[in-house]
Amino acid sequence: MAHFTVIGLGRFGISASLELIHLGHTVTGVDTDPKIVEKYVEELTQAVICDATDESVLSELDLANSEAVLVAIGKDMQSSLLCTLALKNLGVKGIWVKASTKAHHTIVSKLGVSRIIHPEEEMGVRVAQALNYPMVNNYLSIGHGFYVVEIHIKSALHDKPISQVIGNIRSNVRAVLVNREQEVFTHIHDDFVLHVNDTLLLCGTRTELKSIAPRLV
Repeated sequence: MAHFTVIGLGRFGISASLELIHLGHTVTGVDTDPKIVEKYVEELTQAVICDATDESVLSELDLANSEAVLVAIGKDMQSSLLCTLALKNLGVKGIWVKASTKAHHTIVSKLGVSRIIHPEEEMGVRVAQALNYPMVNNYLSIGHGFYVVEIHIKSALHDKPISQVIGNIRSNVRAVLVNREQEVFTHIHDDFVLHVNDTLLLCGTRTELKSIAPRLV
């Protein structure tokens, strides 16, 4: 369990905060609006009203105990940048910043933060992938052109060996694991037989994964 600080409790900030708590972490939520802070005071570990652009005020939040600080301030780029600068001046190491525009991204990238997030763009890409590959529940880019995709096995693939799903490119597409009810299988051989409702994780390049997509319907 770790502690996180989320600055800006709009839809994005509060969603991230509540999910972190759901995952077993503790969260300090920060916002300038007393009504918003009051609304979530019972759901967050700690809720604080403060001007996050004021370095002296931020210094009182004991940010050193946070695994990371998420700057989730919405469309007010100036406030976001001032808050990020204040965090840098206070020596906060793990700073994640929500960027709303390309200009915002460009400026924040010069500040040396840990990560810049574009929630609308990232969600847009995920929605497009879901529309294009409806059999894929989720996917993750792991760099160098490789992806891990999560596939829910339907009745058409019941009792089929993994080799029939991957086909003749199985040397390039790897089955990472299969989750079956309460069991997880990590050593997946070509003759491993899939069952309906299994969750299959495959790893490969986008082109290779796309080529086997018709077999997954």
